Amino acid sequence: MERTLTTHSAAETQALGAELGLSLAPGELIAFYGDLGSGKTCMIQGLCEALEVADYVTSPTFMLINEYAGRLRGQDRPIYHFDLYRLQGPDELEDLGAEEYFYGRGVCLVEWAERAGGFLPEGCREVWMEYVGDDERRIILRGGEVAK
Repeated sequence: MERTLTTHSAAETQALGAELGLSLAPGELIAFYGDLGSGKTCMIQGLCEALEVADYVTSPTFMLINEYAGRLRGQDRPIYHFDLYRLQGPDELEDLGAEEYFYGRGVCLVEWAERAGGFLPEGCREVWMEYVGDDERRIILRGGEVAK
């Protein structure tokens, strides 16, 4: 299933992220695709707010992964925020032990998912983001409850 939307402000993009966050279950991975400036981090900030992450959420471009404490469906759960922009290849994910995160009890948010090759779990949710104008983004959601 697929759902296509257009947001017209950063606040709308964050609100869509919050909607997505509230639909998640433990162990899910959301793969984010899109060019620089397409709103991936903005949407993840809204998602993390819905999951009660207290920390300021930024893209972990230089660290590859940030871990946040969050709450999902009334339970404390880790939120793993990956940024694969500087990834040299999918084998780097294996070297990082990413599978332990991908198949763990938390939620994984993966920016620049196209750089993971075939390393991401089959059936994960996908968010495709496109810059349309100054504040306008076209967003395609695939998989999970939010795609109904």
